[in-house]
Amino acid sequence: MTRMRLSRRAALAGTAGVLAAPAIHAEEPWPRGRQIRVIVPWPPGAANDLLGRLFAQRLNEKLGANAIVENRTGGSGLVGTTAVIQAAPDGYTLLASAFNTAVMPLVLKAATFNPETDLTVMARTAAAPLVLVSTTHRPQATVGDVVAAAKTSPKDWTFAISSLGSAGHLATIEFLRRAGAAIEMAPYRGTQPALTDIMAGNVQLLIDPSFALLPAAREGRARALGIATKARSSLAPDVPTMAEAGLAGYEFQSWYGIWGPKGLPATIVQQVNTLMRETMREPEMAARLTQMILEPVDETIDQTKAFIAAEIVRARELLRSVNYEPQ
Repeated sequence: MTRMRLSRRAALAGTAGVLAAPAIHAEEPWPRGRQIRVIVPWPPGAANDLLGRLFAQRLNEKLGANAIVENRTGGSGLVGTTAVIQAAPDGYTLLASAFNTAVMPLVLKAATFNPETDLTVMARTAAAPLVLVSTTHRPQATVGDVVAAAKTSPKDWTFAISSLGSAGHLATIEFLRRAGAAIEMAPYRGTQPALTDIMAGNVQLLIDPSFALLPAAREGRARALGIATKARSSLAPDVPTMAEAGLAGYEFQSWYGIWGPKGLPATIVQQVNTLMRETMREPEMAARLTQMILEPVDETIDQTKAFIAAEIVRARELLRSVNYEPQ
C-alpha cells in the first residue's frame, strides 16, 4: 500500500471520528424520556403503593420521565424485589418498597439476597410510627395498667401480630422483653384481620403502624395506649409516647423508600435522592402525608444507609432473642 493511500485512510478515519463525536456527546442524560418501571412489590391501595405512585408522578413532573407503577406481588414482597435485583443497573427499573425489604432475608428462607449490597439505596421517603392499641373490651386504659394486669394473669392476654417479621412483630418482642410479661403472640395474615379481632375483643393487644390503627382508635373501636416515638407525634398529639409510659428509648416505625439494582450510577442515585428530599420538604406534601397518617422523611443517602444498617442489626437481634427461624 502506498504512503499516499495510508495518509488518505488516516485522514478519513480522523474525519469519521470528528463526525461521530457530537453524536456521543449529544446523548441525553437519564431519564432520556424512556419508560421507567417503578416496581411496588405489594398490592395497590396500601401506603407503600401510594408512595410508589407519588414517586412515579414526581419523576414525570420534575424530570420529564415516562414512569409507570407496576405492582409485582407475591412471596411477601420477594417477587417484585427480585425483579429489581435482577434488572439492568440503568435507572429504568426501580423499587418502591418498605421496611420489609431491609429485613426480608431475616424473615423469609427464600430471600437469599443481601439488602445492603444487592440493592442500591436511593432515598427514604416517609415513616409511620408504631402505635400500641388495646381492645375496648378491657378496662385497662394505660400501658402501666396493661402490664400490671398481664403480669398477674398472663393467660388472659394475647398480642396480635399482623405478620411475622413485620415492624409490629419486632416492636412486640421488645415490648414484652422490657415489660417482663409473658403474653402469647398470635400471628395473623395482615393488619385488618388482627384489628378486627381487637375490636371484637378476641385478642387484646396489637402494635402496628399509625396509619393502620389510629383511625379505629379515633372512632372508639380500639384504645390507643402509646406511640413509639421520641416525642409526641403531630399525627396523634393526644397519644402518650411509650417513654412517658415508662419505656424510655422505645422507638419503632414502619418506613418507605426507593431502591435500585446493584451498580446503579451514582449520578442517578443522587438525582432521585435530591428529587425526593425536595418533595418531602414541600408544605403541601407534609399536609398530604399527615392526612394519610404518615410523616415525611428528609435524609441524605448516607443517612439512609446508616439508618437501614441499624434497623437490620436490631431486627436480627430481636428475632434471635425469640429463636425465630425464617419461614
